Amino acid sequence: MRYEVPYLSETRRFSLLIIVLIGTLLGPLDSAVNIAFPDITSSFGLELKAIRWVVIAYLATYASLMLVFGRVGDLIGHNRVFIAGLVVCILGFGICSIATSYNWLLVFRVLQGIGTALVLSCGPALATSLYSERWRPRVLGAYAMMFGLGGALGPSLGGWLVEHWGWQAVFWFRLPIALIALLLSLVLRMPMPERDHGSFDLGGAVLLAMTTALLLATITQLDRASENLTLVTLLFAFTVSAVAFFIVRSVRSSNPIIDLRTFSEFSFTWMNIATIAVNLAGFATMLFVPYFLVRVSELTLSESGLIMAVGPVGMMIASKSAGHVLPHVGAQRLAIVAGFLVASGLLWMSYWGASTGSIILCAALLLHGIGLGLFQVAALDFIASALPVSQRGVAGSLALVMRTIGVVISASVLTIAFAHFQTVFAPGGADGFVSAFQQVFWYAAVGLAGFVAASLLRMVRWRRRNS
Repeated sequence: MRYEVPYLSETRRFSLLIIVLIGTLLGPLDSAVNIAFPDITSSFGLELKAIRWVVIAYLATYASLMLVFGRVGDLIGHNRVFIAGLVVCILGFGICSIATSYNWLLVFRVLQGIGTALVLSCGPALATSLYSERWRPRVLGAYAMMFGLGGALGPSLGGWLVEHWGWQAVFWFRLPIALIALLLSLVLRMPMPERDHGSFDLGGAVLLAMTTALLLATITQLDRASENLTLVTLLFAFTVSAVAFFIVRSVRSSNPIIDLRTFSEFSFTWMNIATIAVNLAGFATMLFVPYFLVRVSELTLSESGLIMAVGPVGMMIASKSAGHVLPHVGAQRLAIVAGFLVASGLLWMSYWGASTGSIILCAALLLHGIGLGLFQVAALDFIASALPVSQRGVAGSLALVMRTIGVVISASVLTIAFAHFQTVFAPGGADGFVSAFQQVFWYAAVGLAGFVAASLLRMVRWRRRNS
Protein backbone atom coordinates (compact mmCIF):
# COMPACT_ATOMS: atom_id res chain seq x y z
CA MET A 1 0.00 0.00 0.00
CA ARG A 2 1.41 3.41 -0.95
CA TYR A 3 1.14 5.96 1.84
CA GLU A 4 2.97 9.01 0.54
CA VAL A 5 0.69 11.30 -1.47
CA PRO A 6 3.13 13.60 -3.33
CA TYR A 7 0.51 15.16 -5.63
CA LEU A 8 -1.28 16.95 -2.78
CA SER A 9 -0.44 20.57 -2.09
CA GLU A 10 0.91 21.31 1.36
CA THR A 11 -2.22 23.33 2.15
CA ARG A 12 -4.58 20.48 1.26
CA ARG A 13 -2.34 17.93 2.95
CA PHE A 14 -2.43 19.96 6.17
CA SER A 15 -6.20 20.53 5.88
CA LEU A 16 -6.82 16.80 5.57
CA LEU A 17 -4.59 16.13 8.58
CA ILE A 18 -6.63 18.64 10.59
CA ILE A 19 -9.83 16.72 9.72
CA VAL A 20 -8.29 13.50 11.04
CA LEU A 21 -7.14 15.26 14.20
CA ILE A 22 -10.57 16.81 14.83
CA GLY A 23 -12.23 13.42 14.48
CA THR A 24 -9.62 11.82 16.72
CA LEU A 25 -10.28 14.48 19.36
CA LEU A 26 -13.75 13.02 19.97
CA GLY A 27 -12.26 9.99 21.72
CA PRO A 28 -10.03 11.70 24.30
CA LEU A 29 -12.71 14.33 24.95
CA ASP A 30 -14.48 11.49 26.74
CA SER A 31 -12.30 12.48 29.69
CA ALA A 32 -15.07 15.01 30.36
CA VAL A 33 -17.18 12.07 31.51
CA ASN A 34 -14.70 11.34 34.31
CA ILE A 35 -15.22 14.72 35.93
CA ALA A 36 -18.97 14.02 35.79
CA PHE A 37 -18.58 10.78 37.80
CA PRO A 38 -19.70 12.34 41.12
CA ASP A 39 -22.79 13.86 39.47
CA ILE A 40 -23.69 10.62 37.64
CA THR A 41 -23.18 8.69 40.88
CA SER A 42 -25.54 10.94 42.84
CA SER A 43 -28.11 11.30 40.02
CA PHE A 44 -28.63 7.55 39.72
CA GLY A 45 -28.00 6.72 43.40
CA LEU A 46 -24.95 4.55 42.70
CA GLU A 47 -22.18 3.19 44.90
CA LEU A 48 -18.67 4.39 44.08
CA LYS A 49 -17.56 1.08 42.57
CA ALA A 50 -20.59 0.96 40.24
CA ILE A 51 -19.42 4.00 38.27
CA ARG A 52 -16.65 1.92 36.68
CA TRP A 53 -19.25 0.40 34.34
CA VAL A 54 -19.57 3.77 32.60
CA VAL A 55 -15.90 3.39 31.69
CA ILE A 56 -15.92 -0.36 31.07
CA ALA A 57 -19.03 -0.45 28.83
CA TYR A 58 -17.43 2.13 26.56
CA LEU A 59 -13.82 1.02 26.60
CA ALA A 60 -14.50 -2.72 26.40
CA THR A 61 -16.64 -2.17 23.30
CA TYR A 62 -14.09 -0.25 21.29
CA ALA A 63 -11.21 -2.38 22.56
CA SER A 64 -12.88 -5.54 21.23
CA LEU A 65 -13.67 -3.99 17.84
CA MET A 66 -10.77 -1.68 17.06
CA LEU A 67 -8.41 -4.25 15.53
CA VAL A 68 -11.25 -5.63 13.42
CA PHE A 69 -12.13 -2.17 12.12
CA GLY A 70 -8.44 -1.44 11.50
CA ARG A 71 -8.26 -4.49 9.26
CA VAL A 72 -11.50 -3.47 7.52
CA GLY A 73 -9.92 -0.08 6.85
CA ASP A 74 -6.86 -1.73 5.31
CA LEU A 75 -9.19 -3.57 2.91
CA ILE A 76 -11.92 -1.08 1.97
CA GLY A 77 -10.24 2.24 2.74
CA HIS A 78 -9.53 3.97 6.03
CA ASN A 79 -11.52 7.08 5.10
CA ARG A 80 -14.75 5.09 4.68
CA VAL A 81 -14.38 3.55 8.13
CA PHE A 82 -13.49 6.96 9.60
CA ILE A 83 -16.61 8.62 8.16
CA ALA A 84 -18.84 5.75 9.33
CA GLY A 85 -17.40 6.24 12.80
CA LEU A 86 -18.26 9.93 12.82
CA VAL A 87 -21.88 9.12 11.96
CA VAL A 88 -22.15 6.54 14.76
CA CYS A 89 -20.47 8.93 17.23
CA ILE A 90 -23.04 11.63 16.45
CA LEU A 91 -25.85 9.19 17.19
CA GLY A 92 -24.11 7.93 20.34
CA PHE A 93 -23.52 11.39 21.82
CA GLY A 94 -27.13 12.35 21.20
CA ILE A 95 -28.77 9.36 22.87
CA CYS A 96 -26.29 9.21 25.80
CA SER A 97 -27.33 12.76 26.72
CA ILE A 98 -31.01 11.76 26.99
CA ALA A 99 -30.55 8.50 28.93
CA THR A 100 -33.28 8.23 31.57
CA SER A 101 -31.73 5.41 33.62
CA TYR A 102 -28.29 4.09 34.45
CA ASN A 103 -28.91 0.87 32.50
CA TRP A 104 -29.87 2.79 29.37
CA LEU A 105 -26.80 5.00 29.76
CA LEU A 106 -24.62 1.87 29.73
CA VAL A 107 -26.37 0.57 26.59
CA PHE A 108 -25.84 3.88 24.81
CA ARG A 109 -22.19 3.93 25.91
CA VAL A 110 -21.76 0.68 23.99
CA LEU A 111 -22.98 2.42 20.82
CA GLN A 112 -20.61 5.29 21.52
CA GLY A 113 -17.80 2.76 21.88
CA ILE A 114 -18.56 1.36 18.42
CA GLY A 115 -18.29 4.85 16.93
CA THR A 116 -15.02 5.53 18.72
CA ALA A 117 -13.59 2.20 17.52
CA LEU A 118 -14.43 3.10 13.91
CA VAL A 119 -12.83 6.55 14.17
CA LEU A 120 -9.71 5.70 16.17
CA SER A 121 -8.93 2.43 14.35
CA CYS A 122 -8.07 4.28 11.15
CA GLY A 123 -6.88 7.61 12.56
CA PRO A 124 -3.13 6.85 12.66
CA ALA A 125 -3.25 5.21 9.21
CA LEU A 126 -5.06 8.19 7.69
CA ALA A 127 -2.69 10.70 9.29
CA THR A 128 0.49 8.92 8.21
CA SER A 129 -0.90 8.29 4.70
CA LEU A 130 -0.66 12.00 3.97
CA TYR A 131 3.12 12.24 4.47
CA SER A 132 6.26 10.30 3.67
CA GLU A 133 7.65 7.74 6.12
CA ARG A 134 10.39 10.09 7.29
CA TRP A 135 7.67 12.35 8.68
CA ARG A 136 5.94 9.49 10.49
CA PRO A 137 7.23 10.26 14.03
CA ARG A 138 6.17 13.90 13.78
CA VAL A 139 2.76 13.05 12.33
CA LEU A 140 2.19 10.49 15.08
CA GLY A 141 3.35 13.11 17.58
CA ALA A 142 0.64 15.46 16.29
CA TYR A 143 -1.87 12.61 16.43
CA ALA A 144 -0.92 11.78 20.03
CA MET A 145 -1.25 15.47 20.92
CA MET A 146 -4.99 15.13 20.36
CA PHE A 147 -5.17 12.73 23.28
CA GLY A 148 -3.45 15.33 25.43
CA LEU A 149 -5.62 18.16 24.09
CA GLY A 150 -8.79 16.14 24.64
CA GLY A 151 -7.61 15.16 28.09
CA ALA A 152 -6.93 18.82 28.92
CA LEU A 153 -10.15 20.25 27.50
CA GLY A 154 -12.36 17.40 28.68
CA PRO A 155 -12.06 17.82 32.46
CA SER A 156 -12.02 21.65 32.39
CA LEU A 157 -14.98 21.89 30.03
CA GLY A 158 -16.66 18.97 31.76
CA GLY A 159 -16.53 20.61 35.18
CA TRP A 160 -18.04 23.83 33.84
CA LEU A 161 -20.70 22.02 31.80
CA VAL A 162 -21.77 19.77 34.68
CA GLU A 163 -22.10 22.74 37.03
CA HIS A 164 -24.40 24.54 34.58
CA TRP A 165 -26.28 21.76 32.73
CA GLY A 166 -25.65 18.50 34.58
CA TRP A 167 -23.85 15.33 33.52
CA GLN A 168 -25.77 15.12 30.22
CA ALA A 169 -23.73 18.03 28.86
CA VAL A 170 -20.49 15.99 28.78
CA PHE A 171 -22.04 14.03 25.92
CA TRP A 172 -23.96 16.57 23.83
CA PHE A 173 -21.16 19.16 23.69
CA ARG A 174 -19.26 16.85 21.30
CA LEU A 175 -22.09 16.77 18.75
CA PRO A 176 -21.03 19.94 16.86
CA ILE A 177 -17.39 18.82 16.80
CA ALA A 178 -18.36 15.49 15.24
CA LEU A 179 -20.64 17.25 12.74
CA ILE A 180 -17.83 19.61 11.68
CA ALA A 181 -15.43 16.69 11.16
CA LEU A 182 -18.07 14.80 9.16
CA LEU A 183 -18.94 17.74 6.89
CA LEU A 184 -15.27 18.54 6.24
CA SER A 185 -14.59 14.87 5.47
CA LEU A 186 -17.35 14.89 2.86
CA VAL A 187 -16.32 18.23 1.31
CA LEU A 188 -12.52 17.80 1.35
CA ARG A 189 -12.32 14.20 0.19
CA MET A 190 -9.42 12.17 1.47
CA PRO A 191 -7.34 10.60 -1.34
CA MET A 192 -7.73 6.84 -1.55
CA PRO A 193 -4.35 5.05 -1.37
CA GLU A 194 -3.94 1.67 -2.99
CA ARG A 195 -5.65 -0.82 -0.68
CA ASP A 196 -4.64 -4.23 0.58
CA HIS A 197 -6.30 -6.71 -1.79
CA GLY A 198 -6.29 -9.61 0.69
CA SER A 199 -9.49 -11.20 1.95
CA PHE A 200 -11.22 -10.43 5.23
CA ASP A 201 -11.04 -13.21 7.81
CA LEU A 202 -14.58 -12.96 9.18
CA GLY A 203 -14.18 -15.96 11.48
CA GLY A 204 -10.95 -14.55 12.88
CA ALA A 205 -12.61 -11.16 13.37
CA VAL A 206 -15.48 -12.69 15.34
CA LEU A 207 -13.08 -14.74 17.45
CA LEU A 208 -10.87 -11.71 18.12
CA ALA A 209 -13.83 -9.60 19.24
CA MET A 210 -15.12 -12.45 21.42
CA THR A 211 -11.68 -13.06 22.92
CA THR A 212 -11.17 -9.42 23.84
CA ALA A 213 -14.70 -9.06 25.20
CA LEU A 214 -14.42 -12.24 27.29
CA LEU A 215 -11.01 -11.21 28.63
CA LEU A 216 -12.33 -7.84 29.73
CA ALA A 217 -15.52 -9.38 31.13
CA THR A 218 -13.41 -11.75 33.24
CA ILE A 219 -11.33 -8.88 34.57
CA THR A 220 -14.36 -6.78 35.45
CA GLN A 221 -15.93 -9.64 37.42
CA LEU A 222 -12.91 -10.26 39.64
CA ASP A 223 -14.54 -8.39 42.50
CA ARG A 224 -17.38 -10.93 42.46
CA ALA A 225 -15.10 -13.97 42.76
CA SER A 226 -15.92 -14.44 46.44
CA GLU A 227 -19.67 -14.13 45.77
CA ASN A 228 -19.91 -16.05 42.50
CA LEU A 229 -16.79 -18.11 41.91
CA THR A 230 -18.61 -20.24 39.32
CA LEU A 231 -19.29 -17.25 37.06
CA VAL A 232 -15.70 -16.01 37.20
CA THR A 233 -14.35 -19.53 36.59
CA LEU A 234 -16.63 -20.01 33.58
CA LEU A 235 -15.63 -16.64 32.13
CA PHE A 236 -11.97 -17.51 32.57
CA ALA A 237 -12.47 -20.90 30.89
CA PHE A 238 -14.33 -19.32 27.97
CA THR A 239 -11.58 -16.71 27.62
CA VAL A 240 -8.82 -19.33 27.47
CA SER A 241 -10.83 -21.34 24.93
CA ALA A 242 -11.44 -18.25 22.78
CA VAL A 243 -7.73 -17.39 22.85
CA ALA A 244 -6.84 -20.92 21.75
CA PHE A 245 -9.38 -20.90 18.91
CA PHE A 246 -8.20 -17.46 17.76
CA ILE A 247 -4.55 -18.55 17.70
CA VAL A 248 -5.38 -21.68 15.69
CA ARG A 249 -7.55 -19.68 13.29
CA SER A 250 -4.88 -16.99 12.78
CA VAL A 251 -2.12 -19.54 12.14
CA ARG A 252 -4.21 -21.35 9.53
CA SER A 253 -5.57 -18.22 7.82
CA SER A 254 -3.78 -16.86 4.75
CA ASN A 255 -4.98 -13.33 5.64
CA PRO A 256 -5.30 -13.16 9.45
CA ILE A 257 -6.53 -10.05 11.22
CA ILE A 258 -3.01 -9.79 12.67
CA ASP A 259 0.00 -11.96 11.95
CA LEU A 260 0.82 -13.52 15.33
CA ARG A 261 4.35 -14.37 14.20
CA THR A 262 5.21 -10.74 14.84
CA PHE A 263 4.92 -11.42 18.57
CA SER A 264 7.87 -13.82 18.36
CA GLU A 265 10.07 -10.70 18.42
CA PHE A 266 10.86 -9.85 22.05
CA SER A 267 10.95 -6.09 21.48
CA PHE A 268 7.53 -6.10 19.79
CA THR A 269 5.94 -8.18 22.54
CA TRP A 270 7.59 -6.06 25.23
CA MET A 271 6.27 -2.81 23.76
CA ASN A 272 2.73 -4.16 23.78
CA ILE A 273 3.02 -5.43 27.37
CA ALA A 274 4.60 -2.14 28.42
CA THR A 275 1.69 -0.25 26.87
CA ILE A 276 -0.72 -2.24 29.04
CA ALA A 277 1.41 -1.73 32.17
CA VAL A 278 1.90 2.03 31.74
CA ASN A 279 -1.79 2.66 31.12
CA LEU A 280 -2.88 0.29 33.90
CA ALA A 281 -0.93 2.31 36.43
CA GLY A 282 -1.41 5.67 34.75
CA PHE A 283 -5.21 5.56 34.57
CA ALA A 284 -5.36 5.76 38.37
CA THR A 285 -5.31 9.54 38.01
CA MET A 286 -8.50 9.61 35.94
CA LEU A 287 -10.24 7.18 38.30
CA PHE A 288 -9.46 8.73 41.68
CA VAL A 289 -8.01 12.24 41.37
CA PRO A 290 -11.40 13.85 40.51
CA TYR A 291 -12.83 12.45 43.76
CA PHE A 292 -9.74 13.58 45.70
CA LEU A 293 -10.01 17.15 44.41
CA VAL A 294 -13.73 17.40 45.26
CA ARG A 295 -13.83 15.45 48.56
CA VAL A 296 -10.43 16.15 50.09
CA SER A 297 -9.18 19.39 48.54
CA GLU A 298 -12.80 20.67 48.55
CA LEU A 299 -12.50 22.35 45.16
CA THR A 300 -15.43 23.18 42.90
CA LEU A 301 -15.99 21.08 39.79
CA SER A 302 -14.63 23.89 37.61
CA GLU A 303 -11.49 24.22 39.73
CA SER A 304 -11.06 20.44 39.75
CA GLY A 305 -11.41 20.36 35.98
CA LEU A 306 -8.69 22.97 35.53
CA ILE A 307 -6.26 21.06 37.75
CA MET A 308 -7.11 17.78 36.02
CA ALA A 309 -6.23 19.47 32.72
CA VAL A 310 -2.60 19.99 33.77
CA GLY A 311 -1.64 16.35 33.13
CA PRO A 312 -2.99 16.31 29.57
CA VAL A 313 -1.24 19.64 28.89
CA GLY A 314 2.02 17.92 29.82
CA MET A 315 1.00 15.06 27.56
CA MET A 316 0.49 17.52 24.67
CA ILE A 317 3.88 19.13 25.16
CA ALA A 318 5.62 15.76 25.42
CA SER A 319 3.84 14.32 22.37
CA LYS A 320 4.96 17.23 20.22
CA SER A 321 8.53 16.98 21.49
CA ALA A 322 8.62 13.19 21.11
CA GLY A 323 8.14 13.46 17.36
CA HIS A 324 11.44 15.35 17.13
CA VAL A 325 13.36 13.34 19.75
CA LEU A 326 12.28 9.86 18.67
CA PRO A 327 14.48 9.51 15.54
CA HIS A 328 17.57 10.28 17.64
CA VAL A 329 17.04 8.10 20.73
CA GLY A 330 14.84 5.24 19.48
CA ALA A 331 11.39 4.13 20.59
CA GLN A 332 12.47 1.62 23.25
CA ARG A 333 14.77 4.02 25.09
CA LEU A 334 12.14 6.73 25.02
CA ALA A 335 9.54 4.28 26.34
CA ILE A 336 11.80 3.33 29.27
CA VAL A 337 12.35 6.97 30.25
CA ALA A 338 8.64 7.67 29.87
CA GLY A 339 7.72 4.72 32.10
CA PHE A 340 9.94 6.00 34.90
CA LEU A 341 8.39 9.49 34.58
CA VAL A 342 4.87 8.09 34.89
CA ALA A 343 5.89 6.05 37.95
CA SER A 344 7.52 9.13 39.51
CA GLY A 345 4.34 11.16 39.05
CA LEU A 346 2.24 8.42 40.65
CA LEU A 347 4.65 8.12 43.59
CA TRP A 348 4.43 11.88 44.16
CA MET A 349 0.62 11.64 44.20
CA SER A 350 0.79 8.91 46.84
CA TYR A 351 1.95 11.60 49.31
CA TRP A 352 -0.98 13.93 48.69
CA GLY A 353 -3.13 14.90 51.66
CA ALA A 354 -5.73 17.43 52.73
CA SER A 355 -3.07 20.13 53.12
CA THR A 356 -1.44 19.60 49.70
CA GLY A 357 -1.41 22.88 47.77
CA SER A 358 -2.49 23.43 44.19
CA ILE A 359 1.09 23.88 42.96
CA ILE A 360 2.10 20.42 44.19
CA LEU A 361 -1.08 18.90 42.76
CA CYS A 362 -0.34 20.44 39.37
CA ALA A 363 3.37 19.54 39.40
CA ALA A 364 2.70 15.85 40.03
CA LEU A 365 0.02 15.71 37.34
CA LEU A 366 2.30 17.52 34.88
CA LEU A 367 5.14 15.01 35.43
CA HIS A 368 2.70 12.14 35.00
CA GLY A 369 1.31 13.66 31.79
CA ILE A 370 4.75 14.21 30.26
CA GLY A 371 5.57 10.56 30.82
CA LEU A 372 2.33 9.38 29.21
CA GLY A 373 2.82 11.67 26.21
CA LEU A 374 6.35 10.45 25.53
CA PHE A 375 5.35 6.81 25.93
CA GLN A 376 2.33 7.02 23.66
CA VAL A 377 4.30 8.35 20.69
CA ALA A 378 7.09 5.81 21.25
CA ALA A 379 4.60 2.92 21.29
CA LEU A 380 2.65 4.15 18.24
CA ASP A 381 5.79 4.63 16.17
CA PHE A 382 7.42 1.35 17.21
CA ILE A 383 4.35 -0.78 16.46
CA ALA A 384 3.70 1.04 13.17
CA SER A 385 7.28 0.40 12.01
CA ALA A 386 7.16 -3.27 13.05
CA LEU A 387 4.19 -4.18 10.82
CA PRO A 388 3.99 -3.94 7.00
CA VAL A 389 2.72 -0.66 5.56
CA SER A 390 -0.23 -2.59 4.09
CA GLN A 391 -1.34 -3.25 7.69
CA ARG A 392 -1.07 0.32 8.92
CA GLY A 393 -4.70 0.24 10.10
CA VAL A 394 -4.02 -2.86 12.19
CA ALA A 395 -0.82 -1.31 13.55
CA GLY A 396 -2.50 1.87 14.75
CA SER A 397 -5.38 -0.13 16.20
CA LEU A 398 -3.09 -2.55 18.04
CA ALA A 399 -1.31 0.25 19.89
CA LEU A 400 -4.62 1.74 20.98
CA VAL A 401 -6.10 -1.65 21.92
CA MET A 402 -3.18 -2.39 24.26
CA ARG A 403 -3.63 1.05 25.79
CA THR A 404 -7.34 0.37 26.28
CA ILE A 405 -6.80 -3.06 27.82
CA GLY A 406 -4.54 -1.42 30.40
CA VAL A 407 -7.21 1.19 31.13
CA VAL A 408 -9.97 -1.41 31.57
CA ILE A 409 -7.82 -3.54 33.86
CA SER A 410 -7.08 -0.39 35.83
CA ALA A 411 -10.76 0.54 36.08
CA SER A 412 -11.52 -2.88 37.53
CA VAL A 413 -8.50 -3.89 39.60
CA LEU A 414 -7.60 -0.50 41.06
CA THR A 415 -11.22 0.21 41.97
CA ILE A 416 -11.34 -3.11 43.84
CA ALA A 417 -8.05 -2.28 45.58
CA PHE A 418 -9.32 1.18 46.51
CA ALA A 419 -12.53 -0.21 48.02
CA HIS A 420 -10.48 -2.74 50.01
CA PHE A 421 -8.08 -0.14 51.41
CA GLN A 422 -10.93 2.22 52.27
CA THR A 423 -12.65 -0.56 54.24
CA VAL A 424 -9.43 -1.40 56.06
CA PHE A 425 -8.50 2.14 57.11
CA ALA A 426 -11.79 3.89 57.96
CA PRO A 427 -15.06 2.90 56.28
CA GLY A 428 -16.88 5.92 54.87
CA GLY A 429 -14.60 8.51 56.46
CA ALA A 430 -12.49 11.22 54.84
CA ASP A 431 -9.35 9.82 56.46
CA GLY A 432 -10.14 6.41 55.02
CA PHE A 433 -10.50 7.90 51.56
CA VAL A 434 -7.10 9.64 51.76
CA SER A 435 -5.36 6.53 53.11
CA ALA A 436 -6.88 4.34 50.39
CA PHE A 437 -5.89 6.91 47.76
CA GLN A 438 -2.30 6.98 48.98
CA GLN A 439 -2.02 3.19 49.11
CA VAL A 440 -3.39 2.66 45.59
CA PHE A 441 -1.04 5.23 44.08
CA TRP A 442 1.97 3.91 46.01
CA TYR A 443 1.42 0.35 44.78
CA ALA A 444 0.75 1.55 41.22
CA ALA A 445 3.99 3.57 41.23
CA VAL A 446 6.17 0.84 42.71
CA GLY A 447 4.67 -1.82 40.46
CA LEU A 448 5.26 0.20 37.29
CA ALA A 449 8.78 1.24 38.35
CA GLY A 450 9.63 -2.40 39.06
CA PHE A 451 8.37 -3.48 35.64
CA VAL A 452 10.35 -0.77 33.84
CA ALA A 453 13.52 -1.49 35.85
CA ALA A 454 13.27 -5.23 35.10
CA SER A 455 12.71 -4.45 31.41
CA LEU A 456 15.74 -2.18 31.32
CA LEU A 457 17.91 -4.86 32.94
CA ARG A 458 16.66 -7.44 30.42
CA MET A 459 17.46 -5.15 27.49
CA VAL A 460 20.95 -4.36 28.77
CA ARG A 461 21.75 -8.07 29.20
CA TRP A 462 20.38 -8.87 25.72
CA ARG A 463 22.50 -6.16 24.08
CA ARG A 464 25.64 -7.27 25.93
CA ARG A 465 25.02 -10.85 24.83
CA ASN A 466 24.64 -9.79 21.21
CA SER A 467 27.43 -7.22 21.11
